[in-house]
Amino acid sequence: MSGFLIKGATIVNEGKQEVKDLLIQEGRIAKIGGSISTQEKVTEINAEGLFLIPGIVDDQVHFREPGLTHKGELFTESRAAVAGGITSYMEMPNTVPNALTQELLQDKYDRARQVSLGNYSFFMGASNDNLDEVLKTDEKNVCGVKIFMGSSTGNMLVDSEKTLDGIFSECPMLIATHCEDEATVRANTALAIERFGDDIPISYHPVIRDVDACYLSSSKAIELAKKHNTRLHILHISTEKETHLFGNSIPLADKRITAEACIHHLTFNDSMYDTKSTLLKWNPAVKSEADRQGIFKALLDNRIDIIATDHAPHTWDEKQNKYLKAPSGGPLVQHALPAMMEHVKNGAISIERMVEKMCHAPTICFQVENRGFIREGYQADLVLIDPKKSWEVAKENVLYKCGWSIFEGTTFSSSITHTFVNGHLAFANGKLNDSVLGQRLTFDR
Repeated sequence: MSGFLIKGATIVNEGKQEVKDLLIQEGRIAKIGGSISTQEKVTEINAEGLFLIPGIVDDQVHFREPGLTHKGELFTESRAAVAGGITSYMEMPNTVPNALTQELLQDKYDRARQVSLGNYSFFMGASNDNLDEVLKTDEKNVCGVKIFMGSSTGNMLVDSEKTLDGIFSECPMLIATHCEDEATVRANTALAIERFGDDIPISYHPVIRDVDACYLSSSKAIELAKKHNTRLHILHISTEKETHLFGNSIPLADKRITAEACIHHLTFNDSMYDTKSTLLKWNPAVKSEADRQGIFKALLDNRIDIIATDHAPHTWDEKQNKYLKAPSGGPLVQHALPAMMEHVKNGAISIERMVEKMCHAPTICFQVENRGFIREGYQADLVLIDPKKSWEVAKENVLYKCGWSIFEGTTFSSSITHTFVNGHLAFANGKLNDSVLGQRLTFDR
């Protein structure tokens, strides 16, 4: 593997900005310094005026393989992620078949080894009747166990009190939960159908999947975790009310209960349903501006720990259905970092805190080995950003298999110029290079 010498980059790492050089050799960060020269044969990159950040670690994606590959697949979505500066991802188990056995989980790892440009890990799935399989999961080599607690769109609802108690009490590794109360959602849906028939307005989505549905389920998960001292991570917080369930009195590394915010809940609000229509339909729903601001506040004061994407593509045709039939979710990995850079530019968050929440915190939270920071000896997962190079999102430059983005027509003021994955220059100036593939993530547990 050829080496690279990145010259004069503004390195954003561990709360600081420093203009330095960085040498990549044999897939790792070999040296960081004020002025590096080497006798080794390397490719030199002039990074003056560019930000150099660690590769983003995205702890929540749905790449749709196996079984749903008309929406997305590991090959296409990992390439889109790398183009978006995401060098490592953790993928969810609600594929077809669901990843509910160790054999099915291994099948996903085998496939990723063949096609994934980014580094990868896959959650083990939980159901009402697979506790024995869940407890076989190797915590050194698997990111966590995923529970659809209270609500599931992939036939993975875990609503058995006995099963939930068993998983929370016996599972030694991190449990990630999707928290929405199914009974509340069903009751609200029935009321909406009574009022609108089968033509429910899309703007009714946050009324159906409302604040109470989220709060009830998140509260229950936290109650169970506290009872059993479970390592709990609650995914995609969507309400201001939920943010008060989480604390910031101890460092992230010591927390037993953590939470994340996703790009769409930080960027959009319910006033946008009229223009974005079903493209804005996610579970949990995008809610009010007060909720959006409350999530941002909790992110900045460390009640919420991580920024993720919840990348969940569907085809354009699927999204054109009426409310009840239009699936929830949308693609985000290619545009998450550019979207966050707009929040940086607008003063909502500093670039140092953005890096903390997208790179450092997921690494600490999941105990990922040798990634997420710019440190000598670490894997060279790195991203160069040009903060002055604007570009417009258009069909022609969307890399998702589904071929669309909610950001189409948006002009981003920053561009990702280079992405390194384990020292391999996987993306440079708009072109992908998949001659070297990503690696399986390992965990220091």
